[in-house]
Amino acid sequence: MITKKFGLMALLVILAGAVFGGIFGSLPVSSSADTTLNYQKIVADYREALSVIDSNYVGKIDHEKVSESSIQSMLWTLDPHSAFFTRDEFRKLYEDQSSQFYGIGVSILQHRDGVYISSIIPNTPADKAGLRYGDKFVQIDGKDAKKYTSAEVSKNVRGERGTTVNIKVERPGSETLNFDIVRGGVPLPSIRNHFMLKDNVGYVALSGGFQETTADELDSSIADLKKQGMKSLVLDLRNNPGGLLPQSIEVVSRFISPGQTVVSVKGRSGYAQSKDLRSSGRTLHDFPLVVMINGSSASASEIVAGAIQDYGRGIVVGTDSFGKGLVQRVFPLPLGAGLTLTTARYYTPYGRSLQKDYSGGSIYDYYTNNSGGDEEEPGKINPNVKPKPMGSPVTTAGGRVFNSGRGIEPDVKAAPLAFTPLRFRINEAAFFFIRQLISGQMKGLESYKVGKQNFNLTIQPNDLQISDKILEAFRVFAVKDKDNGLTIENINSQLEFAKTRLRQELAIANYSSEAGQQVLTETDPQVLKAIEAVPEAQKLLGNFQANKR
Repeated sequence: MITKKFGLMALLVILAGAVFGGIFGSLPVSSSADTTLNYQKIVADYREALSVIDSNYVGKIDHEKVSESSIQSMLWTLDPHSAFFTRDEFRKLYEDQSSQFYGIGVSILQHRDGVYISSIIPNTPADKAGLRYGDKFVQIDGKDAKKYTSAEVSKNVRGERGTTVNIKVERPGSETLNFDIVRGGVPLPSIRNHFMLKDNVGYVALSGGFQETTADELDSSIADLKKQGMKSLVLDLRNNPGGLLPQSIEVVSRFISPGQTVVSVKGRSGYAQSKDLRSSGRTLHDFPLVVMINGSSASASEIVAGAIQDYGRGIVVGTDSFGKGLVQRVFPLPLGAGLTLTTARYYTPYGRSLQKDYSGGSIYDYYTNNSGGDEEEPGKINPNVKPKPMGSPVTTAGGRVFNSGRGIEPDVKAAPLAFTPLRFRINEAAFFFIRQLISGQMKGLESYKVGKQNFNLTIQPNDLQISDKILEAFRVFAVKDKDNGLTIENINSQLEFAKTRLRQELAIANYSSEAGQQVLTETDPQVLKAIEAVPEAQKLLGNFQANKR
C-alpha cells in the first residue's frame, strides 16, 4: 500500500518529470531485489507502466489525459476533496472566488432539446448585444451547439476578456439570429437576491458561495431590508457549496461578539497550523436569526451554521448539511494546472467535527448518498442511502446537544417540495409555453409580448398573477405538444404547482431570475417553516444576550 507521504512525493516528482518532458517515450526500466517502498521506486513503476502503454497500446494515447487521471486517482486515495485541476479548471476556480469571470453574461438552463437562455445579466455584453430570455443556442463559433450540455455552452462562451464569440440562436417568431459578442467581465455575486417575506421577516439568499465580496454584500442586503421594516432575518445557505474561509468568519462576526471562536482549524503541517479563528469587531445585529441549510450546504456554509447553532444565536432549519470539514490549500503547478490538498480539519466552536465519514464506499457514494440531503419524496426513505454514523454527542450553549462528525443537523427539520416526474414535465411545459407567450406567439394573448427584461430584482404580491385565460391556454398548449407527455388530468392534479411555475417563468421573462426565485420562495415549504421558527429564534436571542451580560 502506498502511504500518503509517498503518494504526495510521487505526485510532485511525476509532475516535475512531465514539465521537463522526461516521462513519456522509451524509458529505461530499473529493477532491484530490495522490496522496500520509496518514492524513487514508485516513480520507476509509473514510468515503466507508461512505457508499456506507449509500446503496446492499440490506439492513440492522450498522454496529458493519462497523466491527469493518474494524479486525480492518487489524490482520491487520500480523501474525497483533494483534487487535481487542469489549466481550464484551475482558471475557473480563481474566477469563482473573485466574484467575476469573463464571458457574455447570461444564465442558461438545459431543457429537453437543448440549452436556452433563462435570464440576462444587466449591463453585460449579452444585454448590450440584444440576447433575450428563451433564446436557444444553435451554434457557437461555427460549431453545432444544438446537442451541447449547459456545461459545454458555458465553457464555449467564456474566454479571454476582449475576445469575440459568434453565437447563433433560435427565437420564436424570428429567423435564426446571429450575434458577434465581445467577452467582458460578468459579476458573480454571493447573494443572488433579498426581499421581504410576511410578518416583517427579511430574506437573504446567500447561495452563490463565499467569495471576496460576500460580507459586503450581506451588509448591503441587511441595510436595505432594515429600510423596508425588517424585524427578523432568514439567511438561506441552501445549495451554497462554500468558498473563502475568511468571508465565512466575517459573516458570523455580524451576529456574535468580537473575539469569539468561529471555527477551529486543526492540521499537522506548516500550511495549516492548529488555531482558533475568531470573530472580528463588527457592528452586531440584534434581530432574531434563522439559518437555512440542506444537503448541498457545505464547508464555509457549515462553518456559519455551526457557529450560529453552537452559540445559540439562531435557529437552523432544513435538512442535514453535506458534511465537508476538510481544509484544502491551493497549490499552483507548472503550466497553469493546480491542485487542492487537504491540510487540516474544521471544528465548530464547541468542538464538533464538520466532516462526515468517508472511510467506506466510493467517491460516487460519498457525493451522492447523502442521507441528510433533500429527499425527492419527503418522508420516504431511500433504501440505497446508507445512514450517517451517529457520531459523538457535543453539548453546546444552553445545554443543547448535537452530534459530531456528520455535518450540521438542523434544529427544525423541514422537507423540501417534492419534485416528481410529473412535476418535472409540467416544469418543462411551463418554460416552453412562456417562451411562446412573451414572444407574442399565443393567439389572443399578444399583450404579454416582452421586448426585454426590465431587471427588477423583486416582484410585488399582485404582479403577474396567472389568470384563468392564461391557465386555459397553458392546458391546451401543454396537452397538444406530445413531447410534454401531459394530460388535462395531469395538470389539474398539480394546478397550484403549475400556476406557481407559470408565474415564476413570467417573472423571469419580464423582470429577472431573482424575481422568479422570489415567486418560488413564497410557496417553498422550507421557507414557510423558517418563518414559523422566528419566535423560537427570538427566545434564543434573549438567552444569547443574557449570557453576554
